[in-house]
Amino acid sequence: MSLGTSICDLLGIEVPVVLAGMGGASTPRLAAAVSNAGGLGILGAAACQPDELRKWIAETRRLTDKPFGVDTLLPASVRRQKAEAGKGPSPLERLPELQAFAREFMAKEGLAKPEPPHSQSGGQPGGDARRQTFSKDFFEAQMEVVIEERVPVYAAGLGDPGPWIPRLRANGTVVMAVVGAVRHARKVAASGVDIIVAQGHDAGGHNSPVGTMALVPQVVDAVAPIPVLGAGGISDGRGLAALLMLGAAGAWIGSAFLATTEAGITDYQKQAIVDSDEENTIVSRCVTGKPARLIRSKWTQAWAESGLEALPMPFQSMVSGPVLAAGAVARRADIMPGFAGQGIGMIDAVKPAADVLREIVEGAKRALAAAPGRI
Repeated sequence: MSLGTSICDLLGIEVPVVLAGMGGASTPRLAAAVSNAGGLGILGAAACQPDELRKWIAETRRLTDKPFGVDTLLPASVRRQKAEAGKGPSPLERLPELQAFAREFMAKEGLAKPEPPHSQSGGQPGGDARRQTFSKDFFEAQMEVVIEERVPVYAAGLGDPGPWIPRLRANGTVVMAVVGAVRHARKVAASGVDIIVAQGHDAGGHNSPVGTMALVPQVVDAVAPIPVLGAGGISDGRGLAALLMLGAAGAWIGSAFLATTEAGITDYQKQAIVDSDEENTIVSRCVTGKPARLIRSKWTQAWAESGLEALPMPFQSMVSGPVLAAGAVARRADIMPGFAGQGIGMIDAVKPAADVLREIVEGAKRALAAAPGRI
């Protein structure tokens, strides 16, 4: 049985599996491994400074001669900051209070203030203190690198890539956008994207309030004939098969590739994935300022109990960054085990990425072959 779909031809890949662009975790090594195995590897470059992004692209090209992509963020919330000025206390006015809470938490947990530049939890959410400068200028500088380097695929993990599509398309770059609602899907479809990722509430990282099973078919119907990738809680072949039955052209998979030898997160974070079940995640704004699913920790619990309202992106990272960095230095899995989706209960070991991809594809073929007999 062949699993070839429309995106295989469009992306130049063998199987309809795309690595999610997980910030810091989807490094050149992991992206190349997925591409070499027949899927599409995506660099999770959200926190990369432009010069580092350029190096990541060059490294990926050294590791594979197959197509690959780059994922960055284009959040509208950052562009709206000036428009919302004057509506209550500004994020900068509220920042000292939240930073004081973070310092109190660190003191209670015996966490030492990290020396800059510091690594944040092995790449999740990724970056040292200098990287947490998310701004309109930062995102635009990243996009200039993507365009100058003529990457095969670009994925907007947040936001609408419409303003850059003419230049990307002139380079032959395939453009994708991740959405969490039908209205967002229609917006990026009107902008001219080539592929839409419908990412449901089950997903790790930034996600939707709508469940994956409900979201995917509605997006498929809304944007046809644009191909759709489904995402959120897809950790094995049965999930890929289900997406294909829902009308998706493939899967955008993240968490299943976190527990791989090539993933750019720490060993203790990989073990946290293996040790977790479907109830071990929570959706919180405590890390980035946007709703994101991550593994429960002392930090997520303390934040929830505090009753504090998170600052919008990019300001919340100024609160959470030192906490997560200190936890990483101390190798404290109980402070920031990482972002992950609800499908992690199906992950029971750390494996090479090629093995994970092969098992997903073979599992999907078995599930689809067995489907007629179950009706």
